[in-house]
This record gives sequence, structure tokens and C-alpha cells, in this order.
Amino acid sequence: MARKVALAVDLGASGGRVVSGAFDGRILELEELHRFENAPVSMAGQLTWDLPRLWQEVVAGLRTAGSRHGAAVSTVGVDTWGVDFSFLGPDGMLLANPVCYRDARTRGMLAAAERTVPRGEIFDATGLQFMEINSLYQFLALKAANSSILSAADRMLMIPDLLHWLLCGAVSNERTNASTTQCYDPRHADWAFGMLDRFGLPRRIFGPLTDPGTDLGILRPEVAVETGLHAVHVVVPGTHDTASAVAAVPAPEPPSSRPDWCYVSLGTWALVGAELDRPLVSAECLARNFTNEGGVGGTTRLLKNVCGLWLVQQCRAAWQRAGQGWTWDQLTALAAEAPPLATLVDPNDPSLVAPADMPEALRALAKRAGEPVPDSTGAVVRAALESVAAAIRRTLRELDELLGRRVSRVHVVGGGVKNRLLCQMIADATGRAVVAGPVEATAIGNLLVQIAGREGPIDLRAIRAIVRDSFEPERYEPRDAARWNDRLD
Repeated sequence: MARKVALAVDLGASGGRVVSGAFDGRILELEELHRFENAPVSMAGQLTWDLPRLWQEVVAGLRTAGSRHGAAVSTVGVDTWGVDFSFLGPDGMLLANPVCYRDARTRGMLAAAERTVPRGEIFDATGLQFMEINSLYQFLALKAANSSILSAADRMLMIPDLLHWLLCGAVSNERTNASTTQCYDPRHADWAFGMLDRFGLPRRIFGPLTDPGTDLGILRPEVAVETGLHAVHVVVPGTHDTASAVAAVPAPEPPSSRPDWCYVSLGTWALVGAELDRPLVSAECLARNFTNEGGVGGTTRLLKNVCGLWLVQQCRAAWQRAGQGWTWDQLTALAAEAPPLATLVDPNDPSLVAPADMPEALRALAKRAGEPVPDSTGAVVRAALESVAAAIRRTLRELDELLGRRVSRVHVVGGGVKNRLLCQMIADATGRAVVAGPVEATAIGNLLVQIAGREGPIDLRAIRAIVRDSFEPERYEPRDAARWNDRLD
């Protein structure tokens, strides 16, 4: 068969890229066409995303795709992080740049929300992990501030929904990203309107939900002219980046209620969980603060968010500002030479959310926790990496209890796979085999859902067979589990 080319716009909180996937019916071949930085911008005391610049970068990547692949390109789809959004007005125009989830506007809103709707009832309605960054608390912050933007809003669009709207003009709310808002009911597969009414949030902003694989239509004429891509369809992937990444986990087993494998989608965040065939909304999930998010093919991603490589990313940024231009490989090498398991902290501690100086924040947290204060660059990085691995260990033990079995295999996917030291730490910390890869899981899942969506219903087993044929993972066996058990048990 003639090779089909799909385009994935994969946008993360620290950078984005446009990736092409050429598929010959069996093997998917990737090519990164354009890469760019992303970071929130402080404007008038508020952290916002620079959507116009991000759109310019997306168009630049599509233009490269047009010149490289031309008429072979058939589809494009966007995935991003969750929770963030903006609004369209009644005239169909964008009302404001989306605000970053790290902005301070949600501080105190979780407690305020629970004074209106008790915590247990919020969880029963949404099945979602409680984090103050969730969209629900962003909406409530706007309401508390009597926001003119919320008053004027006609439709809420998540970040990938906004980019799909810019690409083709379709107004849609894709399900996997909507499921991160804490406004979505996973058991009824719709917005949690009963709860939203109790908070006084306007129903009109929450539109009909769209499933992965849906064709939204062709590119706007002006986008086609600017990029050289004509008759290209915008096909919705799992627009939450973790939904796309999990779709590309090369596991042979179908979704079930008691899977024998779990995943860690490892990047800025480490999302640790299992793929289920139905939501698990229970008192035990609430007690452990697990979340039920939508997956591709009607699956549920039962998971917990753990801070991931954000700690090292922000350490590196602080050192760069001080004139120390460490590369990622250099930092990993320094960490490998530092003493093991000297300092462990909670990577999800609020003091590490957005500190001005991450290395100092880690040292201060270690001191408060009664842990040895890391005194070198390598020791700081090792403390960050081992703290993430220890948090993954704790989370997997909780997951075992929720599933009623000990999962035997950990699939690590995403950019963090490149950090072989951290992959080995995860194997050692958890005492389980780690299958690492593919690195580009998010883009791969995005691309294959687009391709499959043009053919009919999404078949996850067929998608994963393509992943296994196309990409070779790396396996890590535990080799220092006893040391971790002695340190943590």
C-alpha cells in the first residue's frame, strides 16, 4: 500500500514539536520536522501561555511538512497537557490567552470548593485526583473574581481544542483532555452537570464531547495556503498527551479490570497508573488520591500524578542562569557518581511547584525533612531522581492495593526513557522489570490514532502491534532492590 503520512503536533509545558509518521501498513517511521520551546509568560502578575507564538510555531512545523511530504500528508492532530483552557465568545472569537496551571490564582480554591460541595461528593461525581491546578479550581477562581471573561464566555476549549479550532474552525471538546478538568463524570461519560450546577458554573461553556479518532474536517483555507497542505483532515487523537502515550505502550494484553502491567509516562510529570476497561471510583481511590482519566478506545487511565523531571529541568535552568551550562548527559553523569540514596524528599511538596531557585528549594526541603542536605551538583540531581523513583515506588504499591494484585511489569514511556539512570532507579526502587520505550510514545499514539480513526473504530490491540513491530524497547531488571528496601521499608 502507498505510505500514508500523518502529522502530530505534540505540545508540552516546556516545549513542542511537529512530528510526521509515515505508515506503510505495518511499520511506522517517525521524523521530527520542527521543535520549539514553550514556557509561561508573566503578564500583569499572571502566568499565561503565549498562544499566538505557539500557533506560529505550529504553522512553521506544518509548513515544513508541506515542503517535505506534500500531498502524501492526509491528517494532523494535536495533543497537549491537561487542565488549561480558554474561551470563545458568542461571536466565535478567542477571548484571552490561556492561563498557566502554575499561576497563583487557584491557591485556596480547593478548600473553598469543599465548603460548597464536600470532597467525597466531588470525587463521586468526577473520580478525579485532587490537585489545586485542576480546571475546576481555575473556573472557581474566575467566578470568585467576578471575571468578565467567564461572564462573556460562550464555549470553553482546552489547549488542544483551541489548536484544532485554529486549524480547521471546528469547536469541540475532546474526551481524554476533558477528563482532566474535574468537571467530567467518567461513569456517565459526560460533563458532571449536577456538580457544576451546585458550583454555579454556566452549563453553556461545556460543549458536546468528541472521541479520539473523530474527523473534525479539513484545514482552514488560509492555513492550507500558508502551509502548502491541501485536503488535509484534522483528526482528533487522544488529545491529553498521556492518553496518546498510553495508547502507544507496547503491551500485548487487552484492557481489563485487573491488568498485570502498569505504565509510567515519564516527562515533566510522572504519571503512574494502569489501563482499565471501566472507571474505578471508590472510597479507596479517594483515600489514595488516584484519578480516573479517559483513555483511547473507551478505556480508563487509573493513575496518580507524581512530579517527574520538572525538578531536574528547573535545577538546570537555575544553573544556566548562574552561567553553568550543564547538558542533560553531564548532569546524569554527575548524579551517577554521587552516593546512592543519601537524600530523599517528597517531589510533590508544594515548595517545589514553582520556586525561584530549584536547587536551593531542594536543599531547604531536605533540611526541613531531616535528610542530609546535598552539597554538590551531582548530589542535588541524584536526590531529585531518586526522590522521583521513590515516589513511583509508593504509588505502585498503592496501585497494587487498588487493583487487588501486584503488577509484574512497568512500561516506562516518554522522554524520560532517555535517562537510563532513572529507568534503572525505577526498576530497583519498585523491584519490578521495567520495559522502557518508546521514547516518542506520545507522538506515536497521536499518529496511530489518527491513522486508525480514518479506517473505522479504534482497535488498541492493532495499534500496539504496530508499535511492537516498529520500535524496540529496552529492558531493565532490578539489581539493587535490597538497598532500596533497606532505605524505605
